[in-house]
Amino acid sequence: MADIENQTPIEGTPGDDVEMEGADVAAGAGAGAGEGAGEDTGLPDIEPETPKLVLFADYMRSPIVEVIVGTGEQRSTYSVHEAVLIKAPELARQCENFAPGGPRQIVMADVNTDAMGSVIEYLYTGEYFPKKTSSARDAPLEKDPRQPATDDDGLGLLVHARIYTLADRLQLPELKSLAHGKIHRTASTAKGELAYARFVYKESNPEDSTIRKPVAAFWATRSYSLRHDAEPEFKAMCLEFPQFSYDVLRLVLDQQEKSKRGASGDGEASHRGPAVVPGSSRKRARVSQV
Repeated sequence: MADIENQTPIEGTPGDDVEMEGADVAAGAGAGAGEGAGEDTGLPDIEPETPKLVLFADYMRSPIVEVIVGTGEQRSTYSVHEAVLIKAPELARQCENFAPGGPRQIVMADVNTDAMGSVIEYLYTGEYFPKKTSSARDAPLEKDPRQPATDDDGLGLLVHARIYTLADRLQLPELKSLAHGKIHRTASTAKGELAYARFVYKESNPEDSTIRKPVAAFWATRSYSLRHDAEPEFKAMCLEFPQFSYDVLRLVLDQQEKSKRGASGDGEASHRGPAVVPGSSRKRARVSQV
């Protein structure tokens, strides 16, 4: 652009003519603007879209939907504002099917009552109990009085695992990520960890490596605990879910091969024993009482 601006005017070009050309162009532009003001140019009028402001009061003014979950003594009904509920795509689809003048109810008999309660808390507030105690990366969770000090049943882990799988069903990826992060901050025992593993392999999508791979990697590093702290539970787990056995064994064998290649330097077999599997797809090592 600098070269064009500094070009020397062509000699012999009358200055008056140049000025006249400029005047003519200006006049033509003005006329064109006036003539085209009311004409249809064939181009759509494009105006920037202003994001719609949604206030909390708008949620409160929306109609109530009854969400009925569980069966028997565990059956509960949550009354939720529709504008909040439709944040979950799956629930939004069900709301669209309400008949005019009919009951505004969503029945999910196979859903855990507490898990749905946490999902609703998240839809209203963007979080659920127990929350992180601070914004620090590895901050622990709030104390949950519902959980025992020694968790042999994996109850603390199951709280977040149920929320994770329900969030997947309701198509809430951010809630899945939140629940997954809380799993890494929840301590348990060997038996509790296996109870959690059983739930994961029973209830999660077989293609969901985000939650499945860390479970296998966790146990691939803890052969002593499997043999001495929870061998009956481990055996039952392997018989019930052969995929779990395969996933753990595959990680152990992969690490053995890496160790052998590293020891020999040329791919020849080494007699070194199995090594600990370093890391997994976890963002961080989960706290454990194992």
